[in-house]
Amino acid sequence: MTERMIARAAGSGTASWALGGLFETLVAGAETDGLLGVSLVTQPAGTAPPMHVHTREAEAWYLLSGTLTYQAGDERVDLEAGGFIYLPRGVPHAFRTTSDVRYLALTLPGGVMDLYDEVGTPAAARRLPDGGINGGINGGINGEEIARWMAAAPRYGLQVVGPPIG
Repeated sequence: MTERMIARAAGSGTASWALGGLFETLVAGAETDGLLGVSLVTQPAGTAPPMHVHTREAEAWYLLSGTLTYQAGDERVDLEAGGFIYLPRGVPHAFRTTSDVRYLALTLPGGVMDLYDEVGTPAAARRLPDGGINGGINGGINGEEIARWMAAAPRYGLQVVGPPIG
């Protein structure tokens, strides 16, 4: 069991550009004996991962800025800054950002956010990568990165079960 406090100054955690977004680690699952993972995520408008299921983690998001549509099972909600969502493990879900967003992502237990460090590239700056959502430049979404995400996802207990939401 982790017996020490973990504190991070702003901008001091690992940062990766992955799938067109910026993923900043606040605390990794490995630092909490797998109990908790927390990341600060920035994504551009139009980000829409496929419908998927986390087989190991529950997740919670607190939206700091922007707007998005989130679907869990048959329920769909629109969130804006200050909105919060909790999703139990095993529920099919997807989202679509309707503006640039920034949110605090918590996973219980921790670990799944490491996927984005694995498939992405170290962020040269704490901003969205060049190339935008479809640019495929400096961390923008491209076919190779999507293929790495799809190949790595099962190792993190993530199963794709459908297309992105419209």
